[in-house]
Amino acid sequence: MSAQPVNPNLPPDHVTVFIDGVEMAAPKGSMIIQAADKAGIPIPRFCYHDKLAIAANCRMCLVEVEKMPKPAPACATPVMDGMRVTTRSEKALKSQRNVMEFLLINHPLDCPICDQGGECELQDLSLGYGRSVSRFAERKRVVPDEDMGPLVATEMTRCIQCTRCVRFTAEIAGTYELGGMYRGENLQIGTFDGKPLTTELSGNVIDVCPVGALTNKVFQFKARPWELIARESLGYHDSLGSNLFLHVRRGEVLRSVPRDNEAVNECWLSDRDRYSHQGLYAEDRASVPMIKVDGEWREASWEEALAKAAKILRDNGADRLGILAHPSTSNEEGALLARLAEALGTGNLDHRIGQLDLSDGADAAPFATPVADIDHADVIVIVGSNLRHELPLVHQRVRKAWNRGAKVHVVNPVDFDFTFDIASKRIVAPSQIAAALGESALVDAVKAGTRAIVIVGALAENGPHAAQIRKAAADFAATTGASLNRIPQGANAVGLSDYGVLPTSRDAQAMLSDARSAYILYGIEPGLDFADTATAAKALNPAQVIAFSTFACRSTRGVADVILPIGLLPEIDATLTNLDGRQQATVAGGKLPGQARAGWRVLRALGGELQAKGFEFTDLTGLRASMKMREVQVAHGQAPGIAADGLEVAKSVAIYRSDAVVRRAPALQSHPLNVEPRAVLNPQDASALGLADGVVGKFNTAAGTATLPVVVSDKVARGTVWVESGHGATAPVSGRVQAGRA
Repeated sequence: MSAQPVNPNLPPDHVTVFIDGVEMAAPKGSMIIQAADKAGIPIPRFCYHDKLAIAANCRMCLVEVEKMPKPAPACATPVMDGMRVTTRSEKALKSQRNVMEFLLINHPLDCPICDQGGECELQDLSLGYGRSVSRFAERKRVVPDEDMGPLVATEMTRCIQCTRCVRFTAEIAGTYELGGMYRGENLQIGTFDGKPLTTELSGNVIDVCPVGALTNKVFQFKARPWELIARESLGYHDSLGSNLFLHVRRGEVLRSVPRDNEAVNECWLSDRDRYSHQGLYAEDRASVPMIKVDGEWREASWEEALAKAAKILRDNGADRLGILAHPSTSNEEGALLARLAEALGTGNLDHRIGQLDLSDGADAAPFATPVADIDHADVIVIVGSNLRHELPLVHQRVRKAWNRGAKVHVVNPVDFDFTFDIASKRIVAPSQIAAALGESALVDAVKAGTRAIVIVGALAENGPHAAQIRKAAADFAATTGASLNRIPQGANAVGLSDYGVLPTSRDAQAMLSDARSAYILYGIEPGLDFADTATAAKALNPAQVIAFSTFACRSTRGVADVILPIGLLPEIDATLTNLDGRQQATVAGGKLPGQARAGWRVLRALGGELQAKGFEFTDLTGLRASMKMREVQVAHGQAPGIAADGLEVAKSVAIYRSDAVVRRAPALQSHPLNVEPRAVLNPQDASALGLADGVVGKFNTAAGTATLPVVVSDKVARGTVWVESGHGATAPVSGRVQAGRA
């Protein structure tokens, strides 16, 4: 290695290295293993992971470096100009084989019953670097297991102390829940307090574990990897649209694993997306068409059910009809709903079913700053969002920015937990969020940044003051030069807005408060999915209702006259548009239950029954060819009236109660983050109302009365009660409430 650069034509921040005789350019400061990976030269490893800090504690990646007397760890040895590395020399191979022998000394010989068998890094590398016999005759070490919760299964005797899981919880999740205990040969990995993992990203420790120490508890003993077929799919429980693979056996989805996409979810997956597939197989899954006759439900043929649905639509066309779609409905289904509305002459079409204030006509729009660029922001303002629960992997991006020096400011009605430090926080009642955004100290702090972004979340978008907050956020962004990123309220809210699932007459709230004679409900669980369930029930109960439904739940049976069973996203070919405006495709993975059909097929059949224009296509390719985005005129109604007294309601979405599928996933319902319905009050408000921690309170609203246990916390703003949606018990709580003892 001379003082002069080997290749003077390289950029100044690169050097020339030779790995196994291959000349390549590598960035200064990068490691040998990174240069080898870029060149496609394999180097064995266990502890190294390109998303985690370097630990260099497994030593499996030892290589020979010219002029270095001993083998060097490729993951922790920086490249130098002119460096010559050999990965397959006798010295390198002997070192790698010796490391493998030490790793296998205490590893149990239980591959036949290990869930990692067939996709185990240790199993793969031991084939190439292990001995056929062991020279170790002593007893193997045994490490006791600990319960890490309902999602992650443990067999810690298999652990090789690579510390990937420790670094994941510390660096990526930010919860510091795992660590190494004891020393030397007694070292073992576990939780310090013996409690289950609480991070919303806990399933990723399964992916990073190179052995069978941490495995998927829900998938445990269900199948072997070679029995499974991988289908490309998407997360549909938030607007990020995480890329994933569904692992399917004979039409049954057995697990979900992340699919790498640096621009969206990198290589991670939230627990909500990883484990929600359990909900596909709930007992109340809609699997056969049903019609209500004289108040009683009976099964029907598709022809009979579609004929009844068509009759309802013929008898209640134009302004008498309201069409409401769940915001995770696919683009193809949304485009057909818009065509159906046009054919029936109704402008009462909307997907914004969870939003109370649509007075400004606001619909979902892509982020001004792509998700992948959030990492590089230097000032971030979070407005009205429990971001960690709302978008777990966007929260993780904010943490990355904070690790790089970004300042994070928060304006919220509740002092939520984040995994990064907060530079300043303003915990105010929902009605005061807009005013808080105008404070000069916050404006000045954001102006000081060069890459500032504002993230507006569900608590702001879905509350009774949403229009006011949206305007204040837009003004704030314009004043400070920050980019405005409003979180779309639904997995496909951006796509449905693009394809015209928006009103030209009455919006979602207006068509429920001013009841129509008939409704189409598409993918909605009416008892829990509406922003104002009481108003929705009042409108739907006397009306004729056609439910395109995935679950024949009690609330659907209570309001519908026809139930048409449709597939969920993991069971159909579809596209969704995520919060970046990125249109992503998914292919059918699971088998449709019973007589259920893909939603676009049912809509096409119904359109054909009505002889409606735009339903002439015969397959999905024909439908997609006919789709085009279109602009619609959004109705500007009046905001719901708010009483002048009582407590303001801050209503956030419970992380594992966000939609019908998640609510039916047993493992997620057992997770520590899934708490029972409760009302959380500021201590001063609780004292004034005669309420205390653990007392059952009664919360009266215009929509009804909720009886909830009270939790007292100074994290909630004065004059505010915080509840989580997705529970039947909290459904009546909205707007303002009068509170007291039950």
